[in-house]
Amino acid sequence: MSAPIPPTAPSTPTTPTTPATPSAPAADPALAFARLGLPESQLANLAQLGYHAMTPIQAASLPLTLAGHDLIAQAKTGSGKTAAFALPLVTRLQPRQFAVQALVLCPTRELADQVTVEIRRLARAEDNVKVLTLCGGVPIRNQLASLEHGAHIVVGTPGRVLDHLQRGTLDLGALATLVLDEADRMLDMGFADDLKQVLAACPRTRQTLLFSATWPEGVADLAKRFLKEPREVRLAERHAAAKIRQRFYEVTDESRLHTVGRLLDHFRPASTLAFCNTKQQCRDLVAVLQAQGIVALELHGDLDQRDRDQVLVRFANRSCSVLVATDVAARGLDIAQLEAVINVDITPDAEVHVHRVGRTGRADEDGWAFSLASVDEMGSVGRIDALQGRESVWHPLSELTPSADGQPLRPPMVTLQILGGRKEKIRPGDVLGALTKDMGFEGAQIGKINVNEFSTYVAVSHGIADAALRALNAGKVKGRSVKVRRL
Repeated sequence: MSAPIPPTAPSTPTTPTTPATPSAPAADPALAFARLGLPESQLANLAQLGYHAMTPIQAASLPLTLAGHDLIAQAKTGSGKTAAFALPLVTRLQPRQFAVQALVLCPTRELADQVTVEIRRLARAEDNVKVLTLCGGVPIRNQLASLEHGAHIVVGTPGRVLDHLQRGTLDLGALATLVLDEADRMLDMGFADDLKQVLAACPRTRQTLLFSATWPEGVADLAKRFLKEPREVRLAERHAAAKIRQRFYEVTDESRLHTVGRLLDHFRPASTLAFCNTKQQCRDLVAVLQAQGIVALELHGDLDQRDRDQVLVRFANRSCSVLVATDVAARGLDIAQLEAVINVDITPDAEVHVHRVGRTGRADEDGWAFSLASVDEMGSVGRIDALQGRESVWHPLSELTPSADGQPLRPPMVTLQILGGRKEKIRPGDVLGALTKDMGFEGAQIGKINVNEFSTYVAVSHGIADAALRALNAGKVKGRSVKVRRL
C-alpha cells in the first residue's frame, strides 16, 4: 500500500450526495468537475443535478479512480462518496456492450437502493444504461427474470450476489470495476466469507474501489489480498463541530430510559435518532416512549424486511419522532434534517461515538447530540474525550423541564400506505395529482411519496390525515380504485 495521499480540497463541510436544490457554482476552480476531463454530456448532467463543486472525498479520489487506479478511501455516508465511485464506473461504461461491467457491494438493502438511484441519475448522460439491484429480502424469481434481460451495472448485498453466482445466473466475465461500499460494516454483519467468494469470482484485471468509514484489521486484510497497488485517501472527520451541540448527562441504569423522554419533552426535536448498544435495549426504550405518547419505532436485526422498510419510510418522511436503533442496523442510513442524536448507551468504541454524533448537524444545519452515561461508562467517556481532543460538556438533569403545554412530542406528518406500487405502474406524480388536483388538498400538505414494488407510501400533514385517508379510499389513483390504510 502506498503512502496516504492528502485531499486536494480544503476541509469544508460537505454537501449531501443528492442535493435538494442546485447550489451556487463553486468559486474555487480546483473544486470544479470540469477539471476532471469528463465528457461534456456528463458535465451538463452533473450541473443539472446540482453537482457544481466536488466534496473533499470527490476531489481527492476522482483523479485517481478516473486514471484507473485501485483505491482505498476512508469515507462515510453523507460525504459524497457515492458520486466518488459512481462517476468512474459510469464514465468507463460501454453501453453497447450489454454485459455486467460494474458491481457495487453494499452492507444493506437500504444503502443498495440509495446507491442504485444515484447511479441511475449520474448515468442519464448515456442512453439505455441498465442498473439492477440484487439484495436479499425480496423474491429471487423477480431478480432471475431481470438478469435474463441483462444489465450494465449491478448493485447488491454480498449474500444475494453470491447466491446468483452459485446459481450461474450472474456472469461477471466482463466486469471492469468492483466497488466495496462500507466494507467495515459488511464485515461487521458477517459477510466476510461471502465477500471473499464474490471477489474470487471477479476477473483479476478489474479496478477495485474500497470505501470504509473505519479501518479495522479485517478491512486491511481484505485490501491487502484483493487490491492491486491501491492509492489511499483518508479524510478527517467532516462534520463541523460548531454545528453539533453536545451535552452529557449522568444517569443511573434505572433512570436511563425515562431520561430519554425527559430530553425529548424539554428540547422537542422533530426528528431524533437514538442509539442503543443492544436489541433488547431498543425494544425497552420504544415501549417506554410509546407509553408516554411519543411516536417511536425500533430498528434492529430481528425485523423482517417489510417491517424494516416501513420503519425507514416513516422516519425519513417525518411521521415518526424517534427512531431507536443499534449501530449495525442504522448503518447506511442518510437521513436529512436530523435534529438530534441521543446516545442512550455509551458505546465502548470512541470512533463509533463520533460517527453517531456526526449524523446530525449536516448540510450546514445545527444539531443536538445528547449522551447518557452511568458511573460504569465513564471510562468510555474518557476515550471519547481523548479522541475528540476536548472534555465532554456535562449538564444537570434538573435543567430538563416539561413542555409548557403538557402535550407529548408529535411528528409533523402521518404515513398512508396505498396497496399498489411499481407493479401497478404507479408513480409519485400519480399520487400527488390525485391528492391535489382530484381531491383538493394543498401541495404543501403532502410530504414524501415512496413507491415500492407492491406498496406506495405518502406522508401527509397531521391535520388532513383522516380526510386524505377517506378521500383516497373513496377516489382513484391513476384511474383505478385503491385500498389505503394509515400506518
